[in-house]
Amino acid sequence: MMKLENMVQVLASDTVAQRLIQFWEYDEGTLELWRASSNFVYAFERNQVQYFLRFSFEQDKSIEQLKAELEYMQYLHLNGFPTVTPIQSISGELIETLMTPEGTYIAVVFSAANGINLNSDTITDKQMEEWGKSLGSLHCLAKKFEPGSERRKSWLDTVQFMESVFQKHPTELIALEELDRVTAWLQSIPTGNDVYGLIHYDFQLDNIFFEENKNHSFNVIDFDDAMYHWYALDIVTALDDFIDDDNPHSKLMIQSFLNGYRSKMVLENDVVAQFPQYQRYANLYKFSKLLRSMDYEEINDTPHWFDELKVKLVRVADELRKTFQISW
Repeated sequence: MMKLENMVQVLASDTVAQRLIQFWEYDEGTLELWRASSNFVYAFERNQVQYFLRFSFEQDKSIEQLKAELEYMQYLHLNGFPTVTPIQSISGELIETLMTPEGTYIAVVFSAANGINLNSDTITDKQMEEWGKSLGSLHCLAKKFEPGSERRKSWLDTVQFMESVFQKHPTELIALEELDRVTAWLQSIPTGNDVYGLIHYDFQLDNIFFEENKNHSFNVIDFDDAMYHWYALDIVTALDDFIDDDNPHSKLMIQSFLNGYRSKMVLENDVVAQFPQYQRYANLYKFSKLLRSMDYEEINDTPHWFDELKVKLVRVADELRKTFQISW
């Protein structure tokens, strides 16, 4: 989640997006906002084919991390994993920058993913199994990936990020205590090649597109959160909507996912038993990003959506804060 002040500033008009899209070929009049969360994403067309422009402030996302992300995506594509691909600009670059008085923006364009998004309420057990198989296939390739000059961040970088956020919020004592517990636990578990590597970290249904006529495969987008962590965390975050549901049907769906995953990757039962601990990490990291997004000075002339979004973020942060008090 980006800082709310940055979101307000950029979404006040499409000026930044209009300036950035000039670096690529596009059909006039097709650029439109798709979503804004951790990045700004605009859909557009070129020769009546859809593409996506993604950009962010350099202070939020470094060029080095973006280069590492694109290198990994290209590696996956070359090895047959179905993912979107970065598109070269008119000047032949994959990454373009725009300097403004407010700061520097970093932009990239991706192809559109084929397929449809599935819904957690209607997804079938067979589709759950294919979803798990897709994540297992991704982790198999991650085990063999050797990055070039740039490397994606690791869980240690996220711990440092959380520490920096909580230091600005000294009243968040419960979160600081939770960070100590989570860090100590992560330091105590193995980091072998079979359990630890580069994960997607947002392998949820809104980032995968199902193609039924292509061997039930999933096309994957948004590797923006990729980091070096335990593969189990990727499973936990992917299944977030199901793990929190006590419905017996959800438990059956989780099992279908794990069956698919295990057809590609080894997953020991003792690792599955640690899913609640991985979820503690995910909750804490999400909480820290929410705190940072709401850390702003007074914003003048807020748009109509601002107050509703702020109320939602505060509510989510409050719910996450309660989870830190649950005993380990």
